[in-house]
Amino acid sequence: MSEQVLALILFAVVATSSPGGATTLVTASGARFGYRRSLPLILGIALALATLVAVSGTSFATTIIAAPSLHLAAKGIGSIYLLWLAAKIGLAGPPAASKANSQQPIGFLGGAMLLLVNPKAWAMALAVASSFSQIAVHPTTLGFILATVFAVAACLSLSVWALAGSVVARTLSRAWHWHMFNWTMAVLLLASIVMFWV
Repeated sequence: MSEQVLALILFAVVATSSPGGATTLVTASGARFGYRRSLPLILGIALALATLVAVSGTSFATTIIAAPSLHLAAKGIGSIYLLWLAAKIGLAGPPAASKANSQQPIGFLGGAMLLLVNPKAWAMALAVASSFSQIAVHPTTLGFILATVFAVAACLSLSVWALAGSVVARTLSRAWHWHMFNWTMAVLLLASIVMFWV
């Protein structure tokens, strides 16, 4: 059983650390707003992911994955949301010192939405629940273990991405540096949309 828990922890760390829409968004937020102001975004993503893996063994998750119309709708909504976020990031420009405190980073609900409309996150959550179903006999206990491991892993790995964005921001001294960084983040976010459909 301890080997399965270790395997689950390693899987959660890899899954939450690998580049994708959430990590790109958190990196861009860390660069623009700093780690502290990016925390609501990180917590929204982590809580949504924890919720997904906790309920992944239920019929709702199975329905989302199995029903072609729901799956297609989730992909469409997720893609539109990510397109909007990519445009917002790409067109942002350098943060002006006078406006830095008045600008609002994407918050808790935005982070949660990112995960809840992501069909790949649902598929991953369902795969996790079936792969690690032997960790606990009772479904509620299993859901709690999965949710806890993924919430902690997501908070830690996304914190690293946000801090990396903060470090990168210190090297962006000119307006064109910020434009290049913002467009790079936007393109990476667009690439994650392509991954939705592949």
